[in-house]
Amino acid sequence: MQLTALTLAFFVGESLAQVHEAQLPFPDVTYPDAISPNPNAVSGAQTNQTSPPRYPSPWGSGAGEWAEAYKKAIEIVEQLTVQEKVNLTTGSGWQQEQCVGQTGGVPRLGIRGQCLQDSPVGVRYTDFVSLFPAGINAGATWDKRLAYERGRAMGFESRDKGVTVQLGPVAGALGRSPTSGRNWEGFSPDPYLTGKLFAESIRGIQSTGVQACAKHYVGNEQEHFRQVPESRDYGFNITQPGSSNIDDQTLHELYVWPFADAVKAGVASVMCSYDLVNNSQACQNSYLLNHVLKSELGFQGYVMSDWQATASGVPAILAGLDMTMAGDIRFGDGLSYFGPNLTIAVLNGTVPQWRLDDMAVRILAGWYLVDGHAEVPEPNFQSWTPDTFGAVHAHVGSTWGTGLVNQHVDVRREHGRLIREIGAASTVLLKNVHGTLPLNTTARLTAVFGEDAGSNSNGPNSCKNHACDTGTLATGWGSGQASSPYLISPDAAIQHEVVSRFGSYESITNNSAFTQINALARRVNDVAGICLVFSNANSGEGFANVDSNYGDRKNLTLWQGADAVIANVSATCNNTVLVIHSVGAVEIEQYKENPNITAILWAGLPGEQSGYAIADVLFGRVNPGAKLPFTMGRKRSDYGTDVLYTPNSEVPQFNFQEGVFIDYRGFDHRNVTPVYEFGFGLSYTTFEYSGLTVEKLDVADYMPATGASGPAPTYGRIDYDTSAHTFPENITRIPLYIYPWLNSTNLSQSYGAANFGNNSFIPEHSLNGSSFSYPPSSGPNGGNQGLWDILYHIRVNVTNTGPTVGDEVAQLYVALGGPYDPKVILRGFERVTIEPGKTVQVTFPLARRDLANWETEAQDWIISEHSKTVYVGSSSRDLPLSVLLK
Repeated sequence: MQLTALTLAFFVGESLAQVHEAQLPFPDVTYPDAISPNPNAVSGAQTNQTSPPRYPSPWGSGAGEWAEAYKKAIEIVEQLTVQEKVNLTTGSGWQQEQCVGQTGGVPRLGIRGQCLQDSPVGVRYTDFVSLFPAGINAGATWDKRLAYERGRAMGFESRDKGVTVQLGPVAGALGRSPTSGRNWEGFSPDPYLTGKLFAESIRGIQSTGVQACAKHYVGNEQEHFRQVPESRDYGFNITQPGSSNIDDQTLHELYVWPFADAVKAGVASVMCSYDLVNNSQACQNSYLLNHVLKSELGFQGYVMSDWQATASGVPAILAGLDMTMAGDIRFGDGLSYFGPNLTIAVLNGTVPQWRLDDMAVRILAGWYLVDGHAEVPEPNFQSWTPDTFGAVHAHVGSTWGTGLVNQHVDVRREHGRLIREIGAASTVLLKNVHGTLPLNTTARLTAVFGEDAGSNSNGPNSCKNHACDTGTLATGWGSGQASSPYLISPDAAIQHEVVSRFGSYESITNNSAFTQINALARRVNDVAGICLVFSNANSGEGFANVDSNYGDRKNLTLWQGADAVIANVSATCNNTVLVIHSVGAVEIEQYKENPNITAILWAGLPGEQSGYAIADVLFGRVNPGAKLPFTMGRKRSDYGTDVLYTPNSEVPQFNFQEGVFIDYRGFDHRNVTPVYEFGFGLSYTTFEYSGLTVEKLDVADYMPATGASGPAPTYGRIDYDTSAHTFPENITRIPLYIYPWLNSTNLSQSYGAANFGNNSFIPEHSLNGSSFSYPPSSGPNGGNQGLWDILYHIRVNVTNTGPTVGDEVAQLYVALGGPYDPKVILRGFERVTIEPGKTVQVTFPLARRDLANWETEAQDWIISEHSKTVYVGSSSRDLPLSVLLK
């Protein structure tokens, strides 16, 4: 059938767009009545899909910006004993030191252990730190500068607390399913948008001397069934974590794509995830770690496990895992797949010296890459208590030492200003009828409704890990959150705004006060005032549940009974503004169509400055310029993908048979009209696009990589006398602490050896240190450098045709033209500030990889012979300009 474009109507009152209808930019394309999936995606995402083995684990070369860091690391590793090398790779155990993860060091050489600490929104489990807007808010800004500044500010706070590795930013979950619990930690379900902001966040963090950790690699797209003990606690009987079954093309074009940007940005570490990928544990999947990450992408840093995600010792190490976290197998059990078992494995030859040396060099090189040795102090906090004094080793208690554990160092600087700026810059204006916004501060009566407008009466940090939904929603729950030094509620900020001008203001933040809500809404309507209704929807990590939402949301509806409040207010108040704080998409079509709801804003998870940020937008100090980083569908089934909520086998199987067609790509592919499309957002002014031009650059032809590496280097000598590796006589052994030493000179009887039979599995070629072949797409620090060559410059003029200065996000999409390609994919964006009546020229660079598909058979990126068309406009479905690339 032939689809025609819908009309985008504008009501020009005070230069405000009235109603938005999703506009298809492809009126000349014929869409088939039956949409067939990509057969390669279907065949490559079957139940019990397997992952191909790839060995040996590539040794780092120290290429490019890593050269000096590798030189320093090698100089140290040449001096280390086996135990000292092992110490660098192994966490000390859960709650045994100050940080959520802490490795051993080399005291005799002045090498401290690494302090690894959550989160991607601030420093977790401590005080006097900032609560930053979530990754999804950074995504909504579409602003690379703000992503960098946010990362830099978080990096400074981590550094000043003594953190050497910030566990963030996040690109997995990418956002395959809108209900997935941790989508909000990342930026967007679009890999290009995520990749650009991911990279800038990494650069910002690492500019401070703190290492970034890109996570969770890869396929970590739901919380249900990510861990066996956690799932059993919720009554699900599984034997292994769930398996994300993904075909090779989808893996490269969607889920690995942003990690390539991370490697290109010089990320020091990558965290592998809990899930299986094609029925192989992500943290011992040799195809993902050895082949894709370390060989294809040329990653020079180190791979760490998620906490308790290490599934074995020798097999995981040979598959590319460099560091185990938190060190123990299960929290607090005192056992480790690494530690003394890694020492045993090196001595008995099941882990070759070159592999241990490569692990140690990669870990130290990440430290030197960011100058962390010169920048980061010792930790001045302890994660396990807010008290000033306490047990030094919290897990085993005060018997093993007490002292000053928290110095309560205030590291916030003036980051509240940046947090407020990002909060406002990430607020998306979805609907604005009759010039409702910005608000007139002289309104006769301003009324605020909804629990989400108010404060948690028990305090902003009263719920452990923020695992509740009480009061206004500023962040999701789990390890991705941080404590808030304060939380400015919308109620407080808007009240201050109104009463500072001696206006009239009332609020009701009890969603059950139906009689009072109705009476106040009616009175506001009678005096031609304004009603502001606040609502939210929450989610988080799977170790906690809120109202039986086991991390993942059960649905896409609003929480706290907000629908009843909205219905109550809008039934009598014909000037109702709806504000949504949510972790992602919610079902709001009924509110878009409701004539009494004159404006809708999505404000995401804005962090500690929530109230001030939304007030800046509501009262016009900030002209909204944000765009949706995801699609708002009419109903849950519109997305075509979902979380698996009940196990379909003892090892749950998540079959990603939709391939690359997630979020807007899926809506376009299936001809489903969204409520608000990806990339959409209104402004208090209007913009016009014109003058699209293409400049083709003279670039050398792409050359696939060929050849092989040299032999694996080793550093120092190993003493194979087992008596040299037993516990020193003068050491005080902390119970359940993970040490690198042996407790017996008999390797078969030493610590743990009999309990780790799976360590005896040695894959073919995994011990071969002679060389490894270069895949065609490979190259140091991001893959084949030809993929990053800029082939075209696309330029467009953007004019502010309204009366108010404003930000516009110009967006470029490409149609790759193949029968199983999305209609369009994002391949460029720039946020620009434009004065009224002025025109700004925006330039988009198009790289070779932006125009290429992954060819599984060739194992390389190939630009197909299909025609490539570029579209430019203000959203994924409002693309007025196009040009065919030649």
